[in-house]
Amino acid sequence: MSAVEVRADMVNGFYTGNSRNCGYNLGVFYSVIKGNNANTWSFGGEYLQTYKPYGEKGRIPVAQFTGEVGYNLRIVSDYSQTFHLYGGVSALAGYETVNWGESILRDGSTIQAKDAFIYGGAVTLSADFYLSDHVALGAHLKEKFIFGNDTGHFLFAYGIHFKYQF
Repeated sequence: MSAVEVRADMVNGFYTGNSRNCGYNLGVFYSVIKGNNANTWSFGGEYLQTYKPYGEKGRIPVAQFTGEVGYNLRIVSDYSQTFHLYGGVSALAGYETVNWGESILRDGSTIQAKDAFIYGGAVTLSADFYLSDHVALGAHLKEKFIFGNDTGHFLFAYGIHFKYQF
């Protein structure tokens, strides 16, 4: 069996538009469900947008484009199979851009952080609630460990997902 999943997350806090260091994450994943135990292999991509505070009221955008491969182990499910709780690990790689490649800010300051190829991993806790045989809504927590960049190594995300199983 297989599934397609669409994710929407908040990153490093709750983004309201006025937040100076929060962001959001959007992703699409394809999962292959193996055997009767419902463990899955997942393959997908994500776009992440965060901000770094600058000066009194400014902020600098940091965007990441990553591909991810992971394994999710089913921890628990109910008797009717309408609820599943998964724990997972994954490897990721991609590209990070700081201020969309512009190193000079409006006030003449120079950004020292450079665009870079990034790599790392993630740990995920995910809950799926099946509304029918093929459709599930869920929530998840994810901690990313990113290396190769100048903007930080840890990103915490939480969000919701929609999964269609076929």
